[in-house]
Amino acid sequence: MILFGGGRMGSALLHGWLAGGIDARDVHVVDPSPAPELEAWARDAGFALNAPVEACSGQTLVLAVKPQKIAGLAAQHGAVAGGDTLVVSIMAGKTIANLAELFPGASSFVRAMPNLPAAVGRGATVAVASGGCPAPHRALAERLLGSSGTLEWLDDEGLIDAATGVSGSGPAYIFHLCDCLTTAGVAAGLPHPIAERLARQTIAGAGEMLRVSDKSAERLRRDVTSPAGTTEAGLKVLMADGLLAGLVERTVAATTARARELGD
Repeated sequence: MILFGGGRMGSALLHGWLAGGIDARDVHVVDPSPAPELEAWARDAGFALNAPVEACSGQTLVLAVKPQKIAGLAAQHGAVAGGDTLVVSIMAGKTIANLAELFPGASSFVRAMPNLPAAVGRGATVAVASGGCPAPHRALAERLLGSSGTLEWLDDEGLIDAATGVSGSGPAYIFHLCDCLTTAGVAAGLPHPIAERLARQTIAGAGEMLRVSDKSAERLRRDVTSPAGTTEAGLKVLMADGLLAGLVERTVAATTARARELGD
């Protein structure tokens, strides 16, 4: 397997693969400017870093580079994709049709969008396979993409950009919420370290409840909201006039639009 790109998402997936039992000796990472941490990891784990890829035909290619760099990468290494090659892309915006043009020798393609929590085994990934993608290739893609969390298959490739707006970029929204909650706690009088620890654990704990509960998020919110209590007082502000719901909808729409622009 050849992984093009050793950045955050590529490394997050690689963590999942190695933890899931994939032999590090079967992994070749190509990164023109590897971080020192990646170099040290390669030495310790035993996967190849920037080894010649031309001798690795017939491999699975995982594309974890910025969309703007894929044309140059394909021009340099595209010949490595042979008739039995599966190309898995986690690039925003680039369609299966784009990938087929860039790697015409490959036989099947899977376009996916994971997110950063894959690095800790809590990722959320969506994927769509090219028409005629053989069952063994689809199963391989499922193993690779599902090793770091949950995987949802889509039938409509047009929904990938929308999923990018929800789950692909979603962790950044949550991190910002944590920062805002911390700042609000400080404004209310809490020392910053305590406010930050409380905000982090509250978000982590609520997320775990969502993960393990079969109740909807709306039901969980109602369960924790006592009539005329403190939570209700806060929610009256947070939910007033649908401002938060509208803001989140516009946020996801902006991310979706940008993902489509990157495809162009």
